[in-house]
Amino acid sequence: MPTPFNQSVIEEFRAHGGKVGGPFEGSELLLLTTTGAKSGKEHTTPLGFVRDGGLLLLVGSNLGAPRHPDWYHNVLAHPAVTVELGTDTFEAIAVPAEGERRDRLFARVVAAEPGYGDYQAHTSRTLPVVVLERPAHEADIPQEAASLADKMVQVHLWLRGQLKHVREETEAYFAALAAHQGPGVPPAPGLGLRIRQHCLAFCDALAFHHTSEDTHLFPALAGHHPELRATFDRLTEEHREVARIQGELAALLADVGDADPERFRTELARMSAELTDHLDYEEESLLPLLSEIPWPPGPPTGEGTPRH
Repeated sequence: MPTPFNQSVIEEFRAHGGKVGGPFEGSELLLLTTTGAKSGKEHTTPLGFVRDGGLLLLVGSNLGAPRHPDWYHNVLAHPAVTVELGTDTFEAIAVPAEGERRDRLFARVVAAEPGYGDYQAHTSRTLPVVVLERPAHEADIPQEAASLADKMVQVHLWLRGQLKHVREETEAYFAALAAHQGPGVPPAPGLGLRIRQHCLAFCDALAFHHTSEDTHLFPALAGHHPELRATFDRLTEEHREVARIQGELAALLADVGDADPERFRTELARMSAELTDHLDYEEESLLPLLSEIPWPPGPPTGEGTPRH
């Protein structure tokens, strides 16, 4: 639960289209909803931010305290976040900046809001700078869905796009690694935080999608189409195999910056092959059936609001 003060800020923010008075009069705030690193519950935190071109930058200042704020630990565990900015709400991936980029962005933050420089001066920890990134390839996904088949295609396009994005970032990482290494130079100790965050966000979204299908979609369809039982059994088994590989990826990424790059690359390629085959089979098997089911679902015929 937010503190009473934060709760009052959240309520004022939502009641006035993102405007907050009192000590925040004239300042830009956003609401960041994260998933608890340990609890798995949603937490909403009002935060100041700085714009850098099209980027939104957050600083894990915690008012200069010796520990990172809770929301920062949350985004390391679950990078997919919800952002409320003014009257807009959108999904983003929280990516901590590293090395020179972190220093450059922090200088940009301090130039806009000098108080963050004071917070840094009062603590020995390096204040993290977190970039809120919109998921890649969203512009390529149709926004309207008239049937459950359309909705499945939307989700699958998003998953394919995110997986492609993670693989492209991974290959770019290895290309840069090769360019900076000479004979006898040991490999880098781990993957970049950007790859890690995008991969974990993808894995969380994939797990949610497959759990929803196993729990709700497949049982409902199987009840009306017993002739497809073997199809649903195969899809459920493929979910288990993808989840196993996904669990190995998550274990590799559990320690920030300490994943084995070559092993990660191998597991990611295996995930890509398994998931691509699975999505292709699922679409071939279910899209004709799902095209007959309207989206969004309405109340049962004769109950609630009439359907038009």
